[in-house]
Amino acid sequence: MATGFSAETEQAIARVRVEVAELHAELIRYGLVVWTGGNVSGRVPGADLFVIKPSGVPYDALAAGDMILCDLDGTVVEGSDGSDRSPSSDTAAHAYVYRHMPEIGGVVHTHSTYACAWAARGEAIPCVLTAMADEFGGPVPVGPFAIIGDDSIGRGIVETLAGHRSRAVLMRNHGPFTIGSDARDAVKAAVMVEDVARSVHIARQLGEPVPIPQEAIDRLFDRYQHVYGQSPTTDGGAA
Repeated sequence: MATGFSAETEQAIARVRVEVAELHAELIRYGLVVWTGGNVSGRVPGADLFVIKPSGVPYDALAAGDMILCDLDGTVVEGSDGSDRSPSSDTAAHAYVYRHMPEIGGVVHTHSTYACAWAARGEAIPCVLTAMADEFGGPVPVGPFAIIGDDSIGRGIVETLAGHRSRAVLMRNHGPFTIGSDARDAVKAAVMVEDVARSVHIARQLGEPVPIPQEAIDRLFDRYQHVYGQSPTTDGGAA
């Protein structure tokens, strides 16, 4: 590969390639995709680059060298591994998110069944479970309808999630997109949004779900994001 990047950047690209390739197996493991639909991308730390799945390639055939390296305009880096393939049809959307949300290091799109069902109804998933308060800090919002192929989906993601605590958005009549601090974090959000979409759907079959008060949502979110899983401290931190 002759791309002219520094050795440090090349190493970072290689690490992200491996991580993104391996994370696609998690989408299958949790039943979030069928056939070749869906994708994971990861930003390359320290560079205006990201790595994304090629278009139309079966999941069991994906390897690190098949991942496609793009700049933040969504343009494939010529001469890089995988550059002979076409990138995911959602590449422009991912690129838009990376350009406009510099804190984001990973983006995931799936066609998971229950999240897509909520997207088909154009309805946000209400925050009626503590797991939702923990992970998303409130309801999972709905983004606008947008056509695949340009950055329209990316614009909808950014506009919907701007100022929102949720790391997931249900793009209307399409499906879920999730963001994270890195690709693995975004995959976790994709797994969790399908889990709560299923649970809340089932709850509605039994009756009207009971909402969680906003004060409790705020406390749960703060605890999960800043205390849960942390090492104990001498001043009484979480166990």
